[in-house]
Amino acid sequence: MITVQSIFEYKAKEPVAITIGTFDGVHIGHRKILEKVINHAKKAKLKSAVLTFFPHPRMVLQKDADIKLLNTIAEKQMILANMGLDILVIHPFTTKFSRLTATEFVRDLLVNRLKSKKIIIGYDHRFGRNRTANITDLIAFGNILDFSVEEIQAQEIEEVSVSSTKIRKALEEGDVDTANAYLGYNYMLTGTVTKGKGLGRQLDFPTANLTIDESYKLIPKTGAYTIKSKLNGTDVFGMMNIGYNPTVNGKFKTIEIHFFDFKDNLYDRTIQIDMLHRLRDEKKFDSVYSLKEQLARDKENSLRLIAQ
Repeated sequence: MITVQSIFEYKAKEPVAITIGTFDGVHIGHRKILEKVINHAKKAKLKSAVLTFFPHPRMVLQKDADIKLLNTIAEKQMILANMGLDILVIHPFTTKFSRLTATEFVRDLLVNRLKSKKIIIGYDHRFGRNRTANITDLIAFGNILDFSVEEIQAQEIEEVSVSSTKIRKALEEGDVDTANAYLGYNYMLTGTVTKGKGLGRQLDFPTANLTIDESYKLIPKTGAYTIKSKLNGTDVFGMMNIGYNPTVNGKFKTIEIHFFDFKDNLYDRTIQIDMLHRLRDEKKFDSVYSLKEQLARDKENSLRLIAQ
């Protein structure tokens, strides 16, 4: 997959079938649109393309919107590449860009820059300055500028009653099972392993601290979770705590991972964590010994869930 960081720095060599949107989470609803684009491109001997935006438009246009995203840019790239997409254009979303008229957006960018021959969009797609243009306008542009438009009907998308907002809410409530079902894959956290205070090692549960640089990434509700990661080419299971370590009067939120049966040094490595199940809320224990007993129960519960 080719990834392009600005539409203004790119001119397509081959015509494309394209869809447009933020696609945060690339969830099962999004995949209906994306699979249509990829399949149509193959049949019509076109390249498949997605035009997406970063920052999320709501971050720019609604300054008070504290929106957290389901994917980092790197995670979204990985998911789309795995789906078989040919071209991903990630355009910087700015106030100036939002002021482009519908004509400028379609003629200058979609047609002249990206060579769009087929545009596939959801039933409620709007575009152009103040989002005033709709599917009818896009079809009219297509008749003039020589591209076809396919609208995915409401009932086809709504059969999968899913939205990025619903997934964010589920994760904020700690409901990883629902979030994963809506996503069609395990919710992931990607970050760098850094050194912690070493408390886990004293409790016989050595932990790796995960530092996530992207402040916009949604971190699920505090608590203990069963997780999985691919390390050295092998699936390794474990458990993770998101929280403040109240038993030892921790003051900062951390993400700490204990892997089962894994001994290699992970410091300074970038790893991806797949979240499988939520085990429990974070709580303050009467003693470090009680915490150690709970960690043993968490491991037992995790192994039972993994076996299922």
